[in-house]
Amino acid sequence: MAELEREGRRFAVATVVRTVGSTPQVVGAKLLVDDLGRLVGTLGGGCVEGDAFVEAKRVIETNESSLREYELTEELAWDTGLVCGGTMWISIEPGERVLRFAGRDLLGDVLAASAGGKPVAVATLMRKRGKDVVAAGKLFVETDAKGGGTLGDAALDARARAAARDALKQGTARIVALDDETELLVEPVMAKPRLVLVGGGHVGLAIAKLGAQLEYEVTVIDDRAEFATRERFPGASEVVNMDMVKALETMPIGWNSFVVICTRGHKLDSHCLRAAVKTEARYVGLLGSKRKTILIAQMLRDEGVSEERIRAVHAPIGLDLGGRTPAEIALSVLAELSLERYGGSGKPLRLSDELFERTISRRN
Repeated sequence: MAELEREGRRFAVATVVRTVGSTPQVVGAKLLVDDLGRLVGTLGGGCVEGDAFVEAKRVIETNESSLREYELTEELAWDTGLVCGGTMWISIEPGERVLRFAGRDLLGDVLAASAGGKPVAVATLMRKRGKDVVAAGKLFVETDAKGGGTLGDAALDARARAAARDALKQGTARIVALDDETELLVEPVMAKPRLVLVGGGHVGLAIAKLGAQLEYEVTVIDDRAEFATRERFPGASEVVNMDMVKALETMPIGWNSFVVICTRGHKLDSHCLRAAVKTEARYVGLLGSKRKTILIAQMLRDEGVSEERIRAVHAPIGLDLGGRTPAEIALSVLAELSLERYGGSGKPLRLSDELFERTISRRN
């Protein structure tokens, strides 16, 4: 958007603002279309994206917003691979209106947030009228409770801002139901999540590799020169060779950071954990046994660390997937980080036998 504005090009932004059932993209997914027909982003592909592209071109020409409902039935989309069975609503806005409201242009705020500055969330009110959905106002929220815009009602604004601040803590776009007739689409913007690995051993190496694949900004800390090298961690954004406790005490670790402690010894683990819980990181995890977890927790308790902060530590870290190799441990750890980021249930997605049989019997 910033590049197109600098070039003086016109464009439109299509956003998935609501979904029901299974859909190819999630709420908040975006597709940008400019006046040359160039695309950035995706709404899931297939006929839906093709129709949205055509509609976006119309929006660019007329400067009128659009909101369309797509029911992903077999009749609509079998040949295109979008037989998800759900329904998605796609809003398309002229580029100059997407982030301009309440007398303010938020593009600069969004760019700053994505580069590591103060996170910001844009909230759009959606009103349900039978099967139809209409956009009914926007506001924005910052982490320090500041913001602007209005939905036309002071009480509704207060509820919406509170809901937006809660959603902002999760860091991912989501729908928040305000009542039976209104929903709030909250779209947080912040820097990529940062994965801080304290310890560059075999498990740390495996976690770093998978973390980079999952698009974390990976920082590796180790006090051993041979373990803290760019050659060992080519996918890391930062490799720090210094005392691990001092590094945690001195380097900036913001809210959207995930600290994983996997050093070579229990004593070093405990010292690093003591430093980690004093940072602003939203997630602190400790690799090790249950016994080590209990002993270190008691040490922190004796030193006056609050019970709330101690219990917030994920220890032993990871989900019980049964694996034991470094790569399998890394998968267990990153799976838990994904749960923390996206608020998933961790349950299998496999259809239950009851639902499967009911679907088959309905077809017959």
